[in-house]
Amino acid sequence: MPEADFILLGSLLVSAFLAATLLPGGSEAALAGLLLLRPELTLPAILLATLGNTAGGMSTYALGRLLPRKELPPRLELVRRYGSVSLVLSWLPLLGDGLCAAAGLLRLNGFACLVWMAIGKGARYLVLAWALT
Repeated sequence: MPEADFILLGSLLVSAFLAATLLPGGSEAALAGLLLLRPELTLPAILLATLGNTAGGMSTYALGRLLPRKELPPRLELVRRYGSVSLVLSWLPLLGDGLCAAAGLLRLNGFACLVWMAIGKGARYLVLAWALT
């Protein structure tokens, strides 16, 4: 694989990570641009975008877990009711960050959160890649 491909894929990984934190970013645009430029990199691009975005979401989960657990606000009821499965929606703008932080605050199982988060984020990137082909 040429060095330029490593740079493109690495940039996508960083973009996806940052987009899943509280920092603004558009990993979908980065993935779309990469796929339009180099369609043969579709599989590694989807995998790396999913990895980076999931890692960013888990960093938000970890921050939520570090917060002191006092009386929990009622707006966490959705996450409390559905548990880690609710993180399949963690790809949603703004709401997704809150879901990840809430899962950490509620001390939900980290591995289950990781799995559901990766499923949701990966599905989003798969749909985007499919729409571009």
